[in-house]
Parts: sequence; structure tokens; C-alpha cells
Amino acid sequence: MQFKAMVLSNVELSPGYFRMRMTAPQELASSAPGQFLMLKVNDAIDPLLRRPFGLFDVGSFLPEYAGCGAQVYCEILYKVVGKGTKLLSALHHGDLVDLLAPLGKGFDLGPAGEEKVLVGGGVGLAPLYYLAKELKNRGEKVRLFAGGRNRDDILCITEFERLGVETYVATDDGTLGERGFVTQVLEPHLAPGTRIFACGPTPMLNAVAKMAQKSGVPCQVSMEAYMACGVGACLGCVMKGANHTEETPDYRCVCKDGPVFDSFELQWS
Repeated sequence: MQFKAMVLSNVELSPGYFRMRMTAPQELASSAPGQFLMLKVNDAIDPLLRRPFGLFDVGSFLPEYAGCGAQVYCEILYKVVGKGTKLLSALHHGDLVDLLAPLGKGFDLGPAGEEKVLVGGGVGLAPLYYLAKELKNRGEKVRLFAGGRNRDDILCITEFERLGVETYVATDDGTLGERGFVTQVLEPHLAPGTRIFACGPTPMLNAVAKMAQKSGVPCQVSMEAYMACGVGACLGCVMKGANHTEETPDYRCVCKDGPVFDSFELQWS
């Protein structure tokens, strides 16, 4: 769907990181964790392209927003890294943005009874919160492993804990949680009966995928990529599939075939 959304709140959580809540049509309530939206900041020519953002949360309207003319809200997490996100950070309650949503393929929640392990960092935690919410609604056991360069990259841990998610944190400089990479904290907890869901920087996903393969654990990864269209038309976000060779190319569109993939579907360096 393409629709106009009204900004309800736009809060800076940590230096450079924001959480935005917007109105949404009722149909968005059927979106799946791992799907994303394409957002156009304003009606100007510059910036021309929409920006992709994972759905952090989708929910029924809160009483404090009664009268806004919408029944559902959606939220995103984003980091200010360029012109588009800088303009986004300046929006306030009542401003309008243009959205395409929901897009892409979401997470397969897997069978009940498994231990669900979520791995992410920075804005990569966005789709994992929506996923954790759905898993806890099913009564699943969920653990979160969050990593970042420092404490400023660790977002919304309290929200995960309120859901009843057991959380582990690692930072490169040791300013929050254990010192080191999040994969170091994760490895001792991998065992048969575990299923991994990961989202974050490609090097982290690469490491998590290799650990999952070594441990024989199912693993889904939500990939990040630059996108122009979000619907598989521009082919600007392609990745190499596991069977890719120069003789027999195997490319996957992150926007249409993903952004969630089984880690065994992709070719990792």
C-alpha cells in the first residue's frame, strides 16, 4: 500500500539514533516481523529516493492518540547518516510522510518449542523487537544478544526485557555488557533445538551464519542494502545466492526475495 502517515512522535534514544511512531491503515496490522517500509521524507525532488526501514513495531492505537483518524500505528528505528535521515530527524508531531508498506518477506517463526535466539545491533534491533513480540505472544522462550561499538549503539533493551526476553549485551569497548563481539557471547549458547534470527551489519551476519552452520542450527538473517524501489524493479539491492558462479549467476533481490533469508541461501565471503 502507498499511504500518507502522520508523525506521532520522533524521539532521540541515543546520540544519532531515533525512534519514530506514525499512523498507519488497519491493513498494516497483518504485516509480518521482518517486513519493511519505504519512506519518502517530503514532496521535494531532493532527496529523490525513498529510504527503507524495518518495522520496529505495529500495534493497535493508543488512547492518547484518539482523534487522529487512524486505528493502527507503526514504528521505525533509524540512525542519522545522511541527508534523508537528517531531514527525518527534524520531523515533529503532525508532520506527514509518504509510505510504501508492508514490503518484502518476513521471518518464518518456526515450530513451537524451540529456543529462539535473536542477534542484532544498532538499528538491526528494529525488526527483532517486532519478532520478539510475536514470539512471546506464542509463549516461546526468547533470548536476545545485542552488540555494538559502545553503549550508544545498544537500543531499546528495556523494551525487550518488558516482553520477558532474556537479554545479553556486548560492546567493543566494554562500556555496556561484556567487552568484545556479540558473537563471542552468543557461541556458548548455541545448541540443538535452537533457532537463530539475526539482523545487523553484514560482517556480523557473516559470522553468525558460519557459527550456525558449524553448530547445525537453523539461522535466518535480515539483510540491509541500499534500495531505490523496494519492489524488485531496479535490481539495485542484489546479493549473490549460495550457488552463484560466473558461469551460472544466482542473484537475490534483498527487497523482494528478502530481506529475510535462510543463511544457507546466500554466498558468504
